[in-house]
Amino acid sequence: MNKKLTLSLDEDIIEKAKIYAAQTGKSLSSLVEEFFENLTEKSSSTQISAKIKRISGKIEVPTDFDWEEELRKGLEEKHLR
Repeated sequence: MNKKLTLSLDEDIIEKAKIYAAQTGKSLSSLVEEFFENLTEKSSSTQISAKIKRISGKIEVPTDFDWEEELRKGLEEKHLR
């Protein structure tokens, strides 16, 4: 069941959100609903964004992939440049 909600937001934020909504083909209401859903989603580990959920299973990662090592390398590269 949908229920009406009134929000008070900065005008600039509203305009930016309207532009984003138009670019993504969504309504402001659906964006706010998605935000609250993601915010309140209960997960035993880390929360996974809707984008990640959509692409999960579409990328094949080698069984010996060491994500911790790759993360370390990426952070070192970022901070040592």
